[in-house]
Amino acid sequence: MTSPDPTSPRRRRGPVPAWLGALVEPLYRRVIDRRNRRYDSGRGVVEFDRPCISVGNLSAGGTGKTPMVALLVRWLTEAGHQPVIAMRGYGAVAGRSDEADEYRRRFPDLPIVAQPDRVQGLIELFDRLHGETRDADCILLDDGFQHRRIARGLDLVLVDATRSPFEDRPLPTGWLREPVSSLRRAGAVVITHAQSVPPESLARLRSRLDAVLPPGTPVFTCRHAWTGLKVRTPDGRETDEHVGWLADRTALPLCAIGNPGPFVERARLAARRCENAIVLRDHAAFPRSLVARLARSAGVVLTTEKDWSRLRAAWPASASATVVRPVLGIEFDEGGGRLRDLVLDAVGEAGPPGPVG
Repeated sequence: MTSPDPTSPRRRRGPVPAWLGALVEPLYRRVIDRRNRRYDSGRGVVEFDRPCISVGNLSAGGTGKTPMVALLVRWLTEAGHQPVIAMRGYGAVAGRSDEADEYRRRFPDLPIVAQPDRVQGLIELFDRLHGETRDADCILLDDGFQHRRIARGLDLVLVDATRSPFEDRPLPTGWLREPVSSLRRAGAVVITHAQSVPPESLARLRSRLDAVLPPGTPVFTCRHAWTGLKVRTPDGRETDEHVGWLADRTALPLCAIGNPGPFVERARLAARRCENAIVLRDHAAFPRSLVARLARSAGVVLTTEKDWSRLRAAWPASASATVVRPVLGIEFDEGGGRLRDLVLDAVGEAGPPGPVG
């Protein structure tokens, strides 16, 4: 169950053997190109009566979309807006998924659509909210760069500094959902996890992005920081603690996320000692035998908010272990204020929306 080093380049291999990927990738590229040309012409695109911002990426797996969407929610609500998050909800059951649960814990009153047909989900939500004091005047698409059916005023694309798209290939040879050339339709790009690579790697990535993006496309750089900890003790109580709480403890990192490298790296820096990380594939269910074994330990299980959405359902009330989840925030090296202005400009003045079109 213990994984090899999750930052190892070997994890960048595609989901199929190289020989099969070489056969299928050209077909995949043609399908994606045909699909994009259709949307470029406006065919099949739905435009809602309220502004929309997409937060997405090129790569399958995590690049930090959830904390970025959470930051945009904060910016928008502080400016008087009432956003709704629309997402596919991978593995969702009755509209609930691990990502949606994480958002609901952060923002209990925020409307969330979590279903594959986001257009229909939004229409139904707006019908329910129509006339209520708590309406929604703008849309945030979580993982929306490839979901081109919904028109948007800003396409914000995240690029993980630890997994450069220029060193990857489209599915199924690699993990790119689209070729790097698709970045040309981005309204802005944010390089995430900048803290996990040396400055020269960051500079090289920035240079390659500037070469492919249309002139004037802004590129921002941010770092993911642990701003605190949620500590769940064996008796079920939950407290908020400083990150330094881990400094004199041994922790076992446990996760099933798209890019576990930065999480495991930060865990090793925060804890006095880290046991070998347990890393499962993205969105994987945690085996009950594993959960039972971890729960019986008297140690600290360090996991992510997204993973806790699935883990807590199987976590026994008689557990001896303490579960710790980092509170993830975003810090910009520079330009955070400019990105905030782009976001607010994309949605305009706060105010009640008109009827659903």
